[in-house]
Amino acid sequence: MPVEIVPDTKDWTWVLERRCPECGFDTRLVQRDSIPDLLRECGAEWTDVLQGSGDICRRPAETVWSPLEYGCHVRDVFRLFDVRLGLMLAGDDPLFPNWDQDTTAIDDRYWEQDPSTIAADLRAAADMLADRFERVTDGQWQRRGRRSDGARFTIESFGRYLLHDPCHHLFDVTGRGYGENNERMPHRGD
Repeated sequence: MPVEIVPDTKDWTWVLERRCPECGFDTRLVQRDSIPDLLRECGAEWTDVLQGSGDICRRPAETVWSPLEYGCHVRDVFRLFDVRLGLMLAGDDPLFPNWDQDTTAIDDRYWEQDPSTIAADLRAAADMLADRFERVTDGQWQRRGRRSDGARFTIESFGRYLLHDPCHHLFDVTGRGYGENNERMPHRGD
């Protein structure tokens, strides 16, 4: 078993208010109608990472997830957000069940997963979530949901917040951040 990662306790909802200084992604530029396509593009890029060359199972540092571990996390984020989006569409201002991403990583032994299986599962989860966002009607975008920590979302802000996570993790594993219009930049160091 690899060294346990120190849990990230940051409240990342600030990405709804400003550009991420690490990866460069700016959720404020995301139009709600583009969320499904952006999810599919991100899913495809993650599939490429997981099926690419190199040792995706190796951690770049003892306390940093490998590309495979990040891929497992992104797959699970897509699945979780699909459930949460379903709750927002079905009920009024639902409270989302808590999720401990670090416990999930350990319990599911992310480091031992098969990369090709994770690639397929991640792509399917991205597509399923994109399909659900495509079915959101004009009158539903302002429906609300909330986390137990007090963070509140509309479906629109929820979609923009969601997109930052897999995009940021692409930066973590590829070194390719985002420019002023959220276009993918060359690998850092290119």
